[in-house]
Amino acid sequence: MINISNPKSNPKPDMAFFEFAFRPFFLLASLFSIFSLLVWNGILTGNIALNLYGGPLWWHMHEMLFAFVAAIIVGFLLTAVQNWTGVRGLHGKGLLLIVALWLTARVLFFFPNSLSHSLIAIVDIAFLPVAAIILAYPIVSVKLWRNLLFIPILLIMAATNAMMHYSIISQNLQLMGTASSAMILLVTLMMCIMGGRVFPMFTANGTKTARVMSIAWLEKLVIGSTLLAVLTSFNFIPLPSILIAVIFFVAASANALRVFRWKSWVTFKTPLVWSLHLSYWCIAIGLLMIGLSEITASVSHSQAIHTLTIGAMASMILAMISRVSLGHTGRNMVVGKVMTMAFIALILAFIMRVFGSYWVANYSHVISIAIGFWVIGYGCFVALYFPILTKPRL
Repeated sequence: MINISNPKSNPKPDMAFFEFAFRPFFLLASLFSIFSLLVWNGILTGNIALNLYGGPLWWHMHEMLFAFVAAIIVGFLLTAVQNWTGVRGLHGKGLLLIVALWLTARVLFFFPNSLSHSLIAIVDIAFLPVAAIILAYPIVSVKLWRNLLFIPILLIMAATNAMMHYSIISQNLQLMGTASSAMILLVTLMMCIMGGRVFPMFTANGTKTARVMSIAWLEKLVIGSTLLAVLTSFNFIPLPSILIAVIFFVAASANALRVFRWKSWVTFKTPLVWSLHLSYWCIAIGLLMIGLSEITASVSHSQAIHTLTIGAMASMILAMISRVSLGHTGRNMVVGKVMTMAFIALILAFIMRVFGSYWVANYSHVISIAIGFWVIGYGCFVALYFPILTKPRL
């Protein structure tokens, strides 16, 4: 990621936190992921009893996707758009307002009996469309059509969020599952798009090796097959399980070939790079497992989904926000032992959550251990990056 700086802006120390969108969103989303998973673990173990909007399961699924992941995506895009366009990104009071909108929705979910469900839904659903409008302005103003594709992706995510809320009104558990799976695959598609654009460069720069050039037909196959997987997740047209499996197998194979060409073996001495590669491998593994879950009971849909959400998303997010936060604050792109341990902790969280039931008889213990590894990983980020994200760039 190229450093972002604005020669016309020298923020006061007390306003540095709202200089760019990555600062509040990366920090607050990471903190919220820790908080929400600890609450979820408390609910599962019977140590916490809460009346949550949508119920505990809905709340857990929704908040990890439409609160945590969505906030990271918005923070990244609203920061990167200045680099793409040269137009000053959202900052100051405007940034404070959209952060407040996001935070308000998080709080409202704890008061379902005191507030109108329609009000709660409107406040929550508004976040992504507002972010899309803010993102669209500089892209359209400089006619940077290549990056316009992120606008419809954000709007489709917003529509998927609306589906999640409608599942409460209609008491339709199947719709809740459909919406959450669709969001997971939408994020997976975005990771494929961004990964293809920047991972070869990150690999070359980080390992001091030659950049691997893309192959046009493979890039089209990766995006096309992953997009097709997204469309199947919405269940617009009922398809035979074997056909769905084939679609996911093709997407998995294409993504696996793509990341294999990036030569992951040259990254082992560079944590900021091998963490990205491992997370991308989990995209291929997760897509493969979804395909398998369609045709065999030996792989569960939950295992496949958590391979994508923890192995791919959470791991890639941790690696990316660590990298972006360093680069955009004028620091060297190097992490020490603590963040290396954090990356390993997320890998262990993925392994435990997806495969832990094979070794640990008590399933609640499996989830608790996986959450513990997550807390370690993102806790390390919060502790180390709090001063980086709250103080002016170097």
